[in-house]
Amino acid sequence: MSSVSQELKDTSVASSKWLDAHYDPVANLYTFSSCIALSDLHGDGENKLVVGDLGTGVCNMKLKVYRGIGLLSESTLLDLPTGLVSFLMDLHEPRTPAIAVASGPFIYVYKNLRPYFKFTLPSLEVNPLEQDVWSQAKEDMIDPMTLKEMLEGLRDKAEIPLSVRSLRFLMLEPQEMENFVLLNKEQPIRRQTVITCIGTLKKNMADEDAVSCLVIGTENGDVYILDPEAFTILYKMSLPSTPTLMDVTGQFDVEFRITVACRNGNIYILRRDSLKPKYCIELSSHPVGLVRMGKNVVVGCTHETLHGYTQKGKKLWTTYLPAPVTTMALMDLPTRGFQAVLVGLANCEVHMYRDKNLIGTIKTPDVVTSICFGRYGREDGTLIMTTKGGGLIVKILKRTAVFDDRDSAPGPPIAQSIRLNVPKKTKLYVDQTLRERENAVAMHRAFQMDLSRLRLAAARAYVKALESSLTPMSASLTEPLKMNAVVQGLGPSFKLTLNIQNTAASRPVMNLAISFLYDENLYSMRTAFFKIPLLVPGLNYPIDTFVECLSDKGISDIIKVFVLREGKSAPLLTAHINMPQQLGFSTEPPKTESFSITGVQRSLRWP
Repeated sequence: MSSVSQELKDTSVASSKWLDAHYDPVANLYTFSSCIALSDLHGDGENKLVVGDLGTGVCNMKLKVYRGIGLLSESTLLDLPTGLVSFLMDLHEPRTPAIAVASGPFIYVYKNLRPYFKFTLPSLEVNPLEQDVWSQAKEDMIDPMTLKEMLEGLRDKAEIPLSVRSLRFLMLEPQEMENFVLLNKEQPIRRQTVITCIGTLKKNMADEDAVSCLVIGTENGDVYILDPEAFTILYKMSLPSTPTLMDVTGQFDVEFRITVACRNGNIYILRRDSLKPKYCIELSSHPVGLVRMGKNVVVGCTHETLHGYTQKGKKLWTTYLPAPVTTMALMDLPTRGFQAVLVGLANCEVHMYRDKNLIGTIKTPDVVTSICFGRYGREDGTLIMTTKGGGLIVKILKRTAVFDDRDSAPGPPIAQSIRLNVPKKTKLYVDQTLRERENAVAMHRAFQMDLSRLRLAAARAYVKALESSLTPMSASLTEPLKMNAVVQGLGPSFKLTLNIQNTAASRPVMNLAISFLYDENLYSMRTAFFKIPLLVPGLNYPIDTFVECLSDKGISDIIKVFVLREGKSAPLLTAHINMPQQLGFSTEPPKTESFSITGVQRSLRWP
């Protein structure tokens, strides 16, 4: 038994596209995809793994650097990291990138694994009414309870939000308020925002080793682009909500596009020379992952769905997932020209999608919380994952691995997702569209009126059919019958078979008869009226009769079939049989006519 299981295991390993390079279940790494990056920190051609470790969430936050499977260095962080990126600040040799860690309202820049610069977000405008209230408290003109009432009124009505000091004060118990006021009334009021996401934007060249600007999103809905050398604000844009996920493409001096997923469940697309969002994508649920794949944007949502959109916000496809999404990342192999989206799921799986097609699945021992794919060390196709329990997983893509474009998941074929070549809009189409817009109300009313008339006519016809028993199924509860007819033959003789069935549960039906109504100039029947034997429930009773077509002109008509009950004039059910045209020849002998052409006698046979 053990040899069989070992053989199956060896077969699965051989068929896998990944090599299991390293797995440490107790690596004590707690992070997200936004806080993990691969970078050549020393310019030696070997990429290191840089991780912003969240620690316990309260303490032990660190910036860790891994080389291979060993920890190279670690630095203590003062606050929880919200994002981490690697970027080139200048063109000076040696070309070693810097690490920017977003934490609270600050960006800590590390170069050569040492602290280099600290950037602080600009302070926000403070509510003047809030300043007046604290000034009165400073001069002891109001007591703490009055201060609380006035701040609560400002919080509910003011357009400018309260500062952190006022919000903390409102959270205190009454006995703690007085000490808080004594400690803070002499300090100036400041309103500071925090960083929620961070990215990089090439300055003026698209090369891989080009200088990049920092792009940051803040809690109050602003997006800043920072100069990479002086760390001044080059550009500022505003969003309707707080950004949570960000993807940046393009160049700052030429043209750029920033795709931002916000906390209100929408995705906004920002472009150069536009202080407001250019496009908006409204999602049915909140986004938890955002990846750009070529010219399209792939979004993972909380309702276990994966959506594909164009740069202008047009929806391309939707895929339903077997479990909630935990994280997403881009799998890019430039040497092969291959791109895919890696989606971590809560069922301990990582799915690989190319467009809407599932091309691979990776089983993991624990739920994956962060994914990073790229060059690690000197190996290009390295997949690095961290788990919910703090583990570290490193896999290497085999050089012989081949991914099929076909969807490995059950469902509709790929051809169903191919976009149709829709022709361009003509002038006639545009004119009709404008006409429909102008007369939309009148057209809708006319449509509703016609629809109501159609429903009324159908209902009347249905009621009439039920009342006159013109349907092939009986509406009577005592004699529930069903009948269908089959016509066989080419003509002029036809065999007519009636299949009658009692659909009752346990009650037999008796004392029934069948009568035929037809045009006697066209048809003749051997038996036009006969009785039906007792009908047992559930059995099919075939009744045969023969119809003779009397006309040789190819005319067909309808034969009506009535199922009757003794003592009642109304039929239980009725069927109309459309008789086919006869395709055979008449049984009469053919006529012969003789005439002479140039002394030779010939005969013609007339059908």
